[in-house]
Amino acid sequence: QVQLVEFGGGLVQAGGSLRLSCVASGRPVSSCSMAWFRQAPGKEREFVAALRSSGPGIYYADSVKGRFTISRDNAKNTVYLQMNNLKLEDTAVYYCASDAIHTIVMESTADWGQGTQVTVSS
Repeated sequence: QVQLVEFGGGLVQAGGSLRLSCVASGRPVSSCSMAWFRQAPGKEREFVAALRSSGPGIYYADSVKGRFTISRDNAKNTVYLQMNNLKLEDTAVYYCASDAIHTIVMESTADWGQGTQVTVSS
């Protein structure tokens, strides 16, 4: 059973940057697909960024493309989400997800972290 713990959330002004970390235990991040999702108050959870379990595939939601970068450090068994030029609409709880079955994270089979709050202020 994998455990995912997110770090790095906080309060930041619009235009600022944050880096979220997702530390995995019980499963190597190198062998599974990984992703970040977010959920804003009153809204459904939405996809942010993903890494395939194998190969070079990296995917982003249109709303974050060019501003966010997902990456994986196999030695630290950690996945990161670098967020630059943050906007008010990026305010949400950010969740890390891991999927050992599919080459791209499927919400129905993923394991989830507890989430970390990101608040962007004007």
